[in-house]
Amino acid sequence: MADQQQVLDRVIIKFAGDSGDGMQLTGTQFTNTAALLGNDLSTFPDFPAEIRAPIGTIPGVSGYQLHFGSVNIFTPGDACDVLVAMNSAALKANLRHLRKGGTIIANSDGFDPKNLRLANYPDGVNPLLDGSLEGFRLITIDVTKMTRAALADSGMGIKEIDRAKNMFVLGFLYWMYNREMVHTENFLKEKFAKKPDVLEANLKVLKAGYHFGDTSETFTTRYTVHPAPMPPGTYRNIMGNQATALGLIAASQKCGLDLFLGSYPITPASDILHDLSKYKHFGVRTYQAEDEIAAICAVIGAAFGGKLAVTTSSGPGIALKGEAMGLGMMLELPMVIINVQRGGPSTGLPTKTEQSDLFQAMYGRNGEAPIPVIAAKTPADCFDTVFEACRIAIEFMTPVIFLSDGYIANGSEPWRFPQAADLKSFKGNFITEKTAMINSFLTSEMRNYHAPGLFRERRIWNTVLADLKNNMKPVTSVMIPRTMNSWCVCVKPR
Repeated sequence: MADQQQVLDRVIIKFAGDSGDGMQLTGTQFTNTAALLGNDLSTFPDFPAEIRAPIGTIPGVSGYQLHFGSVNIFTPGDACDVLVAMNSAALKANLRHLRKGGTIIANSDGFDPKNLRLANYPDGVNPLLDGSLEGFRLITIDVTKMTRAALADSGMGIKEIDRAKNMFVLGFLYWMYNREMVHTENFLKEKFAKKPDVLEANLKVLKAGYHFGDTSETFTTRYTVHPAPMPPGTYRNIMGNQATALGLIAASQKCGLDLFLGSYPITPASDILHDLSKYKHFGVRTYQAEDEIAAICAVIGAAFGGKLAVTTSSGPGIALKGEAMGLGMMLELPMVIINVQRGGPSTGLPTKTEQSDLFQAMYGRNGEAPIPVIAAKTPADCFDTVFEACRIAIEFMTPVIFLSDGYIANGSEPWRFPQAADLKSFKGNFITEKTAMINSFLTSEMRNYHAPGLFRERRIWNTVLADLKNNMKPVTSVMIPRTMNSWCVCVKPR
């Protein structure tokens, strides 16, 4: 029987399963394939707690939501069209997010009595059999059984075989939405190049899932989502933290200052530190400090030493950095403080998200220390926004707070590579010569800034101060529109 073809303008898929079911990888691979086919998209990885909950329980459910389409996509979406549930806990945790009439793809092996009990279903109740899902289109597949059948002759153990069951689901969805498998096949070949047995197993299960959809008469409808109209250019799928790291590197190159990142690892900001550590050939220096205060104090030193200095953190870390941020404001140092927001007060919720640190960023320092605040709106926008934060910091010699959040940091969307020529260079209004520095004291307005890190040697400063003594006399007060970044001398010409 020929398959029916249906064209959709947008689809929202939620992959959900236990932490060990590979839902993040499955969602990422489907996302990358959709991006390479030209769909616009937005994603939302829903991580479980860092301390892993017991297998099969609701707190241990890991999810990945993908919204892709042939139209402009701005959010990961609210109610999903398709829910992939690898066990009963995944269904129970996410059923409320599935629209009425939506599709449920359930792994029947994950609905045995043990899994139902762990998911807190009453004894004798199985949602796949009791009619409670009549308002949805239910597709039941014994993914575990078919994965084991596909790898029966592989010589691998049951535990190793079961790790590949996410590839079966991925292959089936590729068939369902008319996607090619070649991109995932290339990914697997690169990832498992040194493990040929694991590579062969994953490829075999991926194809088994695809052919199951093709040969089973149960599924008669396939869906097509055409590419979205986007400006011509070279695109890649990018996450918010990745875009932030690349934006910092671009700003460093365009302002002519080496980049220094002083950071203490904290979810969900740690990936910026991880990514930047790979770019030493661009003059990037990363420093993992012993705590949040040490991180920002190192950044103050790097800024005073002439670097584009950046620190990353989340709400709890920003609370600890407040005093040092005030010092950076007083010294007028070019610094960027990145706050990737997470949920809750105090230590907060590492894997949950809120955009609730705005007042903290604006007013959370003693002495009413004013610092510019700039926020990103999408994962791709992190590149342009953090680039702008660096420009403000350098041109106006001030710390700048850059706000992101867990959704933006871990979400992804297509990003068009910018041309280097399209990124405007920016320079600080620095005094770079000793004589020019002395002359600036002789003018009525001091609009230039001492370049951080310049004239560090004591003998040079002695010469500067001697020249000042011969040409100036102290006064009780003087109007100075802009002070120096490290100190101010009240003087006027003789």
